[in-house]
Amino acid sequence: MEQASFDPFVFGHDVLLRLVLSVVFAGLIGWEREWRRKPAGLRTHMMVSLGAASFTLVALELYESVVTTAASVSRADPLRIVEGVMGGIGFLGAGAIVQGRGSVEGLTTAGSIWLAGAIGVACGGGHLLLAGTSVALALLVLLGLGLIERWLQEGR
Repeated sequence: MEQASFDPFVFGHDVLLRLVLSVVFAGLIGWEREWRRKPAGLRTHMMVSLGAASFTLVALELYESVVTTAASVSRADPLRIVEGVMGGIGFLGAGAIVQGRGSVEGLTTAGSIWLAGAIGVACGGGHLLLAGTSVALALLVLLGLGLIERWLQEGR
């Protein structure tokens, strides 16, 4: 079996596209949070997604280097890094949740931070259609259902 040749120019552009799209996609969700004056907005979502994409790319690179250089079957698993990243992002989201005076706020922002991480992982893994679809659905939920919630509250 012939091994594919490595072209750093093509590879570099692919990595750049993945990283840029992770920032742009998460920025759309962050913009909505910023527009609603929520504590975690544009920059937070963009940084979470960029970090997740970067960790995913590193995990894939490390996995490929271990698999191609190891003579025996490797126990390397790139999903372990993704699991760690998503767990860490969960702690960031937990920080966005505030409880006081009998109410809990920030749950939607926490969820959107977690989603920004998933979008970063998808972009880093090269699943750009999945990431873009996730953003479109997130905006539909955040904007569309937000309008419905306000309409229902006004009717009370």
